[in-house]
Amino acid sequence: MQNITYAGFWIRFIASFLDTLFLALPVGIVIYFLSGGAWFDFAAYQSNMMHAMSGNAAAALSNQPQTSFTWELLFEISVLAVTVLFWNRWRGATPGKKMVGIKIVDAKSFEDINNTQAITRSLGYIPSALLFFGGFLMVAFRKDKRSLHDLLADTAVIYEQKPLNEEKTNSI
Repeated sequence: MQNITYAGFWIRFIASFLDTLFLALPVGIVIYFLSGGAWFDFAAYQSNMMHAMSGNAAAALSNQPQTSFTWELLFEISVLAVTVLFWNRWRGATPGKKMVGIKIVDAKSFEDINNTQAITRSLGYIPSALLFFGGFLMVAFRKDKRSLHDLLADTAVIYEQKPLNEEKTNSI
């Protein structure tokens, strides 16, 4: 029987931040250049930032940057596909999770997740975020540290366990 330690809110937050840097940002850059700049209007965004920083919130809110739904959808699907590929390749971990030593597992068996769980969990980020990020904040208050998207996909995030032979080698 292995000793399971659930990953808490802050370590998961750090992993998500790292995934944004090393997974979503590169995908976003590729999509932006593939769109020829049509995905997101950076000039309008910069203008709004200048208005907001000068204290003119009304002007900043009146001219919101336009995004292309098609390119946004392609970005979201690409991030989902890359995430699922990492989960399959690295047994429930993305680059950020791998860096901090946590992984996603089936909540009952603590074995690797399947593709249905991976996709359900990824799509579960939507209601987790739409509920004022309450679906993410649940991690801080639950004993099993599961978020809404974990509950929907029947997954849990745990610290990776070292194989027994690796622990014996390191303790000598």
